[in-house]
Amino acid sequence: MRLLFEMDKKDHEQCTNTFVRNSARSIIINNHKIAMIHSLKYDYYKFPGGGIEDGENPVDAMIRETREESGLIVNPETVKEYGYVHRIQKSDKDDTECFIQNNYYFLCEANGGAVPQDLDDYEAEESFTLEYIEPMIAINKNRSEIHSPYNRIMLEREARVLELLLTEGFFN
Repeated sequence: MRLLFEMDKKDHEQCTNTFVRNSARSIIINNHKIAMIHSLKYDYYKFPGGGIEDGENPVDAMIRETREESGLIVNPETVKEYGYVHRIQKSDKDDTECFIQNNYYFLCEANGGAVPQDLDDYEAEESFTLEYIEPMIAINKNRSEIHSPYNRIMLEREARVLELLLTEGFFN
């Protein structure tokens, strides 16, 4: 899979241990709009998807996480690799820990309408909501002032992937 870009804060030289948490995310485009998860609580957008569990392959994780967060059922025959973003930085919680993450993105299609979501507690608290939106809306929102407990690098990652998709003509 191709490297889309790297996000390295170059703040991890003093780290003595690492924490790796890879993720897999779906890119579902329909009528020039993209399926995104909108956090109503913090007002940001993210691609449907999440963490890859031990022993799980990235495609299976993407299909599972997309179903849980958005209610969309990915058609496995339509899945194509798009690329990944490599992220490395000092942990927000432990100065001795380096956080490493590969975020795998897959182009795919969903079957029919959405089924009920199966949200984690924090996702339900944030009121994760599926929206099909124009890419620039999500880009602009993620780059605006957001009062979120999350590291802003996650929001910028999603904006940059959307910009690549626009540049490469996926919304024409």
